[in-house]
Amino acid sequence: MAFVPNSRSGNTSGNTGAARVDTVDAGLRAYMLSVYNWMTAGLVLTGFVAYAVAETSLRDLFFQQVLTPGGILTRPTGLGMLTIFAPLAFVMVMSFGVNRLSRQAAQGLFWAFCAVMGASLSNILIVYTHTSVASTFFVTAATFAAMSLWGYTTRRDLSSMGSFLSMGLIGLVIASLVNMFLHSPAMSFMVSLIGVVLFTVLTAFDTQRIRATYQYYLSYVGPEEMGKRSVYDALSLYLNFINLFTFLLQFMGVRNNNNG
Repeated sequence: MAFVPNSRSGNTSGNTGAARVDTVDAGLRAYMLSVYNWMTAGLVLTGFVAYAVAETSLRDLFFQQVLTPGGILTRPTGLGMLTIFAPLAFVMVMSFGVNRLSRQAAQGLFWAFCAVMGASLSNILIVYTHTSVASTFFVTAATFAAMSLWGYTTRRDLSSMGSFLSMGLIGLVIASLVNMFLHSPAMSFMVSLIGVVLFTVLTAFDTQRIRATYQYYLSYVGPEEMGKRSVYDALSLYLNFINLFTFLLQFMGVRNNNNG
């Protein structure tokens, strides 16, 4: 009889378990909302800075127009070149300092990174028409939302794709660097196509990873660490969105006639 729980104790255990699940689900929803809020705020800041650089007098600090036989070309100044490579430096600092940075420091670096990324991407608003940039952005947003939702809700384990996606990223970087010297239209097309597919899948993969790691770290870290992790998770999704957008722009973007 000692092994037969009475009905009251059984109900209490069931209620406790249900309450625990409800608490975790509510915490996960709040955490995911925080991640998406950070990502969205970062995109807004990036867009604002990109527009400010491209459409105001700040443009002369980052770009110069050069008259060539083929037309007017817009080329980056020294400061413009610096902004092109600066985002990579920010990512490296945040990656290597993940265990050393405070929550406030991580947040500050995130804002700085998004602002510098906006300056880096401002040439998009110079090279392409605003209409094509806007339409590409909305297609990117719809694709991102659909894949992130699928990654969050699917019961399929996507973790097995991690190695494949990592190798794909390395291959994409190498191919992009090689094509900087070859200037091959065919290779540029393939790089853009692979980039679209890769970052579309990465969106679902990272969303599921964020959900899984939240449930794992919930029992081991405090609110301060979880707050910092939300910034890093937002950075992952932010980078997926930006890369997906830039690769889609290679197909959907319409160039301004006065920029070659």
